[in-house]
Amino acid sequence: MLPIAVDAMGGDNAPHAILAGALQAAEAGISVVLVGPSDLVGTEQLQLIVATEVIEMHEDAASSVRRKKDSTLVVAANAVRDGKASAMISAGNTGATMASALLRMGRISGVHRPAIATAIPVPGLTPCVLIDSGANAEVQADWLVQFAHMGTVYSRRRFGVATPRVGLLSIGEEPSKGDTLRKEAYELLSSAAGLNFIGNVEGRDMMTGVVDVVVTDGFTGNVALKTIEGTIKTVVKSLFAAFASTPENQTHADALMPALLPMYEVFDPDTYGGAILLGVNGVCIISHGSSSARAILNGIKCAQEMVEVGMVQEIRTAIAATTLAI
Repeated sequence: MLPIAVDAMGGDNAPHAILAGALQAAEAGISVVLVGPSDLVGTEQLQLIVATEVIEMHEDAASSVRRKKDSTLVVAANAVRDGKASAMISAGNTGATMASALLRMGRISGVHRPAIATAIPVPGLTPCVLIDSGANAEVQADWLVQFAHMGTVYSRRRFGVATPRVGLLSIGEEPSKGDTLRKEAYELLSSAAGLNFIGNVEGRDMMTGVVDVVVTDGFTGNVALKTIEGTIKTVVKSLFAAFASTPENQTHADALMPALLPMYEVFDPDTYGGAILLGVNGVCIISHGSSSARAILNGIKCAQEMVEVGMVQEIRTAIAATTLAI
């Protein structure tokens, strides 16, 4: 398989955490190629594609991608487009990562808009896929149907769910609940072939195991995602504070830790390696800006797996089938 192109300069912990994750992936037998400056230290064991520019976190996505044609993000996307890499991963500017993938790789034919799919942890069960979690602030009802198809393929290929249950994120379970967009999308999803649509779901349902793919617009999805992330961090921080509050509590905490660590693993974003941009002609993993080496390693593993199972081609087939149905 062609190597995974890794943006060495993306993220708060670049380049050290990125290099460490890439090296761990290489040691695990995954072919990777770094994209970064020629004087990047610690790349002796890895291939390097030289890029002379970096798109910073604060820069405007669209204009920076067009202006900085030799940035690590653009060069990584070019590598996928030109057949030098099988996928790309970056923990850098999210908007610029999306723009690079879209402008350089292109959209899958028939896809209205690419969307970000994020794994939401469900303790003891398969993660739930939230799509869109930030790519499209404003959408149309028929776009949500495409998001459902793409999310279904991803859930099946990433998490092994044979027939993913698709829910539309709304303010109530009844079909009459929600704004005009939600009501229109409900009607389209109800009649869409190839989807296991179970109706409206609420935010509280995402971590219960009752739904496998939650479909929404990128604005609502990103708010929901950040709310979940913030809540998990607050709960974990509060637990550790309670554990350390007295010697007696610390003793009990030490006894409980073997049972709590697997749960912490489920909730840790680094476990999943990042989100994925669906709808472009290639695999593009968008890691969290604060990604550790472990997150980069897991993101690379996810990219490799999605390439190996032919996820992009399966999405291409699913979108073509919906287009023919219309």
